[in-house]
Amino acid sequence: MNGSIRLFLDTPLGAGETVSTSAAQAHYLGTVMRRAVGDAVHLFNGRDGEFAARIVRLRRDQAELAVERLLRAQTTEPDVWLLFALLKRDATDLVVQKATELGVSALHPIMTERCNTHRMNAHRLRAIAVEAAEQCERLTVPMLHDVRPLQAVLTGWGRDRRLFAALERSEASPIAPVSGPRALLVGPEGGFSPVELEALRAHPFVTAVSMGPRVLRADTACIAGLALLQRGDCG
Repeated sequence: MNGSIRLFLDTPLGAGETVSTSAAQAHYLGTVMRRAVGDAVHLFNGRDGEFAARIVRLRRDQAELAVERLLRAQTTEPDVWLLFALLKRDATDLVVQKATELGVSALHPIMTERCNTHRMNAHRLRAIAVEAAEQCERLTVPMLHDVRPLQAVLTGWGRDRRLFAALERSEASPIAPVSGPRALLVGPEGGFSPVELEALRAHPFVTAVSMGPRVLRADTACIAGLALLQRGDCG
């Protein structure tokens, strides 16, 4: 990290334009980071690249930023999805944060028979993903999808994307890096039910994989699995 403040703005960016922040971002700049008019920030929106900008007006409810020049052009990132069974709040927060840092393009929370929670605060998780993207210097924020039952996800799956299901206590082959559109599926702390395992094995686009002899916590499995699946991927 170079210490520059980075902000994600869901608005078009281009040199010479003036853009506005949210009240929360204005508070972050002025109160948390103690920045003032004239100070530099970096901006990105997931589409136009990263730009250098400068604060030209700072109020409690909004900041105005003058966009100066392009710092990094938008690049293509790895097309990796993470499907994860909903966990308790802190564990889910960790999964979203670390998956963002590891470069996933989409987050798909799913419901399984053994999930230990049925609730998700999408606004909170979106904010966590944005903050993680700002801090890790990636140019995009992963898309956070609504919670869906596992069976519904499998039924609507596109056949051009491989789905690697992390199955503990199985004789599956170790997870290995692959390229192209791909996704990792991690179940709940109690594992998939027999019915869910049968459904997974019935789909030809699903590949069962193992992450070693140890039984990992679900949040650990998400992080380790993503790292292994993308090992050697320079994206």
